[in-house]
Amino acid sequence: EALAAEWMLEFACSCLCRHFAEQTGAEFQRWREVAQALINGLSQIPPHQKKTVYLCQLLIRIAKGKSLGLKFENDERISPLESALSFWNLLEREEMKLEKLHEDIRRLIQIQIVAVHIENRYFKEAAEVLERLFTDSESDKLLRVKLATVVKTRDPYVPLLQSFSYSLLISKIKSYIELFMKENETNFLIQEATKQVASKGLGATAWQNRPVEVNENDKSDLETKQRFVLNITLLRDVLGQKLATSTFPIVLFSGCYFWHLHQIACLNNTQNMGDNGVSLTCSRRRQRWTHKEDLELKSGVRKFGVGNWAKILVHGDFNNRTSVMLKDRWRTLSR
Repeated sequence: EALAAEWMLEFACSCLCRHFAEQTGAEFQRWREVAQALINGLSQIPPHQKKTVYLCQLLIRIAKGKSLGLKFENDERISPLESALSFWNLLEREEMKLEKLHEDIRRLIQIQIVAVHIENRYFKEAAEVLERLFTDSESDKLLRVKLATVVKTRDPYVPLLQSFSYSLLISKIKSYIELFMKENETNFLIQEATKQVASKGLGATAWQNRPVEVNENDKSDLETKQRFVLNITLLRDVLGQKLATSTFPIVLFSGCYFWHLHQIACLNNTQNMGDNGVSLTCSRRRQRWTHKEDLELKSGVRKFGVGNWAKILVHGDFNNRTSVMLKDRWRTLSR
């Protein structure tokens, strides 16, 4: 059971990295929940999985780095980015060969912790976090003085913050993810899943790509479900074959299995769409947009531009939305 849980955590981390890099917000959120559940189930972190756990926690916090109202720590003062910094420091201790990239990312996180507070006009908190983040060492002194000046000006658009932007931080972390993924190509479940797909030819993906009549609003959500169901199918097949003769309890992945059955039902029911293009049995409940979400959407459009819905989704604080929903809502607001 412990060994299978390790495989599953490695697989979840791999999916989390990929969807972070691709900025597929809905799938990232789904695998975030899977990874977090697996991590919460660990009584202690095995030494060889420390990097995996730290990276998952880092990505989860970076993805929500601009949501100051979201708390990951018991200390209410600690923002998601400041919490992310603690996990980045732990990652640095686990490896010493990427010193330049490590330093770049650490500095970018530190700068953005202050920048996000300034963007939200929390100037007092920005000054307080500056005191917490930087020591009196010579290596910290110059950046600390510059950031203190920025806090006093109360201007989030000064050259320093623009040069070390949040998008640059995301780009650097993607570079780190790429290196991490290359190091972890031996991920057991991915190797076994690859063999399964190869042995079945197109069989494993034929149903995934079968034509179904869906409207534009449902298309993105359907593709998300198809990819997720394929992942769970392969995961279930691999665990079922490798552990058929062991005492591995089916309950360990029964949650994934029943989710898999539910998703297949939803996919099948897309063939029975109602006149309005919504599945008659698996339709999503319509959820009213809040004033806060509208403000997040407007802020995202100002920052990333119309059309960059995936980026806006990742960087904004939305309640179970997809990029298609953001596009439709913007069309409504624009009227």
